[in-house]
Amino acid sequence: MDVTIFLQLVISGLLIGFVFSLIAVGLTLIWGVMDILNFAHGDFLMLAMFSAFLMFANLGVDPVFSLPVIVGLLFFVGLLTFRLVIKPVLGYHALIALLATFGLSIFIRNVVLFFLGPDFRVINQSVLAGKRISFLGLHLSLPQLVSAIGCVLITYVVYLFISKSKFGRALRATALDKDTALLMGINTNRVFALTFGLGAACVGAAGGFLVNFYYVFPEVGLNFAILSFVIVALGGFGNIGGAFLAGILVGLVENIGGFFVGPEFKYTLVFILYLIVISLRPKGLFGW
Repeated sequence: MDVTIFLQLVISGLLIGFVFSLIAVGLTLIWGVMDILNFAHGDFLMLAMFSAFLMFANLGVDPVFSLPVIVGLLFFVGLLTFRLVIKPVLGYHALIALLATFGLSIFIRNVVLFFLGPDFRVINQSVLAGKRISFLGLHLSLPQLVSAIGCVLITYVVYLFISKSKFGRALRATALDKDTALLMGINTNRVFALTFGLGAACVGAAGGFLVNFYYVFPEVGLNFAILSFVIVALGGFGNIGGAFLAGILVGLVENIGGFFVGPEFKYTLVFILYLIVISLRPKGLFGW
């Protein structure tokens, strides 16, 4: 096999893997702190992508410049979701919260379908659209490259925020033992709300980047949500670094495996990897 082709596959896998990582980081944050699996996570991604598309189509704002607005909007959506959907079921069996987010997912998807229809949309006149960088026989899509760099930077900022900030310490304390954190004066409901907002903001940023090179339709978040569940399980539930590395691994397997086996089997290969890892390490590659 030509070395150039293999390097092209690896680079393409890394670029999409970094986007997968940021999507999964938002999901693993919520799980690590609240022990809640947010089934509406993919629909948050879809909302971010549609918001960027509508801002471009109606206001002429390029997705590169609308990104801060999209992140802020999804942060608000996360806070609202916690207040209206999650908070009323806290303290009950975890299955209740899971079913609540599943219902929210169906609601969001059908509302968007009702108002915007099932059509596929794509942004093909943005600042980054259609541009490529070529060197040493390799061809890199500029939208994917910018998106990958942006996702890595945001993931690193989130990691630093949780590791170094006062809120990050409160978040980690709440994740370890909610009752003890409450006794120590930490407002756990506030931590939960901000964690949900932060998780939604992460997927909002990923959606804002993704819309530069990926089509938009009401069910676009479904595949990404399934992949993010796999990535979180592979990396270890609640482990940000694990989710980041597992996202890269999934991107490589999807891209390289899809080339050799066939694009129609790329998700099958990812799930085979998932089954192998989980059977050997039930807590994931980096779980403890």
